[in-house]
Amino acid sequence: MVSGLDDVSKLIVNQLQQDGRKSYAEIGKAVGLSEAAVRQRVQKLTEKGVMQIVAVTDPMQLGFYTQAMVGIRCSGDTTVLADALTNLPEVDYVVITAGSFDVLAEVVCENDDSLINLLNNKIRKLPGVTMTETFVYLKLQKQFYNWGTR
Repeated sequence: MVSGLDDVSKLIVNQLQQDGRKSYAEIGKAVGLSEAAVRQRVQKLTEKGVMQIVAVTDPMQLGFYTQAMVGIRCSGDTTVLADALTNLPEVDYVVITAGSFDVLAEVVCENDDSLINLLNNKIRKLPGVTMTETFVYLKLQKQFYNWGTR
């Protein structure tokens, strides 16, 4: 259950997950609101951080041929490490976890050499990092963002 969202807002989110370029008028017809009402709701949802409307790209077509998930173990405060990772431009996803790793970071690099540089000269040098394990992506099989609001 999505906290704080009424059924109409959930429908708006679902419409945008199907097609982020859908007009407010089209969404309004689908959910039973005016274009202006949809615009206001979308603005509130984005301002509150409930959703973002972004273009999802294929990194390989933009010249980023190496992607990986880096599992990191650390000593000390995991939030400090997670914050430091978010400042690295190659890192596009950071999550604090429970289990074998304290933090997972997804990275997007131009090539293998830039991945090695990132690991050796940036990530492993961050305070508290005790171990890393890198899972290089061979093929992106599925990446969808239309899982809805359930």
